[in-house]
Amino acid sequence: MKDDIYNIIGKNIKKYRIENKLTQRQLAEKLLLSDSFIAKLESITHQTLSIDTLEQIAFVLNTDIKNFFNK
Repeated sequence: MKDDIYNIIGKNIKKYRIENKLTQRQLAEKLLLSDSFIAKLESITHQTLSIDTLEQIAFVLNTDIKNFFNK
C-alpha cells in the first residue's frame, strides 16, 4: 500500500510537470531541489517527501495537492 501511494504521487507529479512543459531540472530549480530528487519521485524507486514539499510542487505545477493522489 505504502509503495502504491508513492507510485501514484510520482506518476501524477510527472503528468502535471509535462502538462506545464517543464523538465525535471526546471521543476527542481523552481523548488530549490535537486533534479535527482524529482527523478526519484517520478520513478518506481520512490522518494519519501513531506506534505510541505508536496504542497510546493502542487503550487509550482498550478494544481491542487489532492490531484497527486488520483489513480
